Amino acid sequence: MKRTLHRTIAVGAVFAAALALAVPASATSPSPGFTVQAMAARGADALVATRPSALFASAGEQFVQQGVTSSAGMQYVSYERTYQGLPVIGGDFVVVTDGTGAVQEMSVAQQQAVGTLATTPRITSARATQLARGQLAQVDSVTAPVLSVYALDGKTRLAWDTRVTGNDGKDYSIQSVYVDARTGAILGTQEHVMHGTGNTVWNGPTPVQIATTHQGANFLLRDPAHPTEQCQNAANNTTFTKTTDTWGNGNATNRETGCADAMFVIQKENQMLSQWVGRNSFDGNGGGWPIRVGLNDLNAFYDGSQVQMGHNQQNQWITSLDVVAHEHGHGVDDHTPGRISRGGTQEFVADVFGASTEWFANEPAPFDTRDFLVGERINLVGSGPIRNMFNPQAVGNNPNCFSNAVPNMEVHAAAGPGNHFFYLLAEGSNPTDGQPTSPTCNGQRVTGVGTQAAFTIFYNAMLRKTTASGYPRYRLWTLQAAKALTPGNCTNFNAVKAAWNAVSVPAQAGEPACP
Repeated sequence: MKRTLHRTIAVGAVFAAALALAVPASATSPSPGFTVQAMAARGADALVATRPSALFASAGEQFVQQGVTSSAGMQYVSYERTYQGLPVIGGDFVVVTDGTGAVQEMSVAQQQAVGTLATTPRITSARATQLARGQLAQVDSVTAPVLSVYALDGKTRLAWDTRVTGNDGKDYSIQSVYVDARTGAILGTQEHVMHGTGNTVWNGPTPVQIATTHQGANFLLRDPAHPTEQCQNAANNTTFTKTTDTWGNGNATNRETGCADAMFVIQKENQMLSQWVGRNSFDGNGGGWPIRVGLNDLNAFYDGSQVQMGHNQQNQWITSLDVVAHEHGHGVDDHTPGRISRGGTQEFVADVFGASTEWFANEPAPFDTRDFLVGERINLVGSGPIRNMFNPQAVGNNPNCFSNAVPNMEVHAAAGPGNHFFYLLAEGSNPTDGQPTSPTCNGQRVTGVGTQAAFTIFYNAMLRKTTASGYPRYRLWTLQAAKALTPGNCTNFNAVKAAWNAVSVPAQAGEPACP
């Protein structure tokens, strides 16, 4: 559950002392009526007010607390920062506390101080808009540029932040474009559209039970517990409505059937999020997005406001369990600290949600049974699975092992090492439950911890996420999460380390040891 607080803390000169993870005693003494989240917020604020060196704070900065997320007894307090009143892109960080508000660790995106930066642009906002428009082949709309500080990728620059919507020459695209406000250079871009490659057809056994909304004389394909989560016909963006509470005809080309499948999936995924990690639906506050079935493309996507579901080559709607859960995994990624994961990790993150939901649902054959293949039932282009998590190179020759080339690959191909990591963490290299063996990049045998434990570790790593995300940081965050979740027991920690070693993601500075 997330509580939005939005507290602002002013900062002066850089504090030279080393980061101390203990907060003042007053910050850990509960007051009557204080919630766990409020104590976490207070404890985090107390630490941030001391301006620890790990924040790389500069004069004129303010830190704005965004809210608190709880999972497995830990509290995650996220912050954004401003410099001379300008938002800092890449200035975010997370403070991790226990249930008393005592700080355990920090996760900081920024790795250098802004220092003294001139805040008067040489490039006008109109010119920045023109440059941003050039990133897409077809432009439908452009937001007004916001003067900001860009502090990503080892750069600290004054920048115009503009969001452009249109088409990149192949797909629907919404991109944040960061234009250097002094030179006009494109400092970076961030894609916000995450493309995924009743009487149900994919999920079952049918007929399945799905929660719907009874409104007057009608029933709606809307989750009564999460009213923003509903299924619509993409032709007119209207929610499926009828006078009977029976949905679909079991034909995969029928949109209502596609919606019945989709509603079954999101309700299973919501149950998993609640039972396994204590999350209140996809956005953390009990909400989600409309699912729209009818995209005229061999594709599916999440874009921050909706989930669009397309079809396969047989014109069947691709609303299978792992595909719909994958798209909503993008939504969870977008609504955890640091927003959409970077460095080639965003698709593997979503695949983790797809596989874990499939595991939680535990459907019987011939439906979407437990496995670590992505989209194997929908057969998108007639060649079987979209991705393979236990041996990524078996589909599309995606890499099993991490290298410096991976972060710059096409994002679905770049998912290979992360998918391989998650499989090894969940199942190990030589599973005993009927799942296939998995080769390792270092030739070492890995013992898995089970899908639920692996997902719990991974989700708690996501709550440490910043805009500096990528494979190296995910290694660090998952090790920190494993140690914090099972203090004094190194089994899961050692499994996490072995799984990352087995996919060639190297050790990182600041990695914890266990015990």
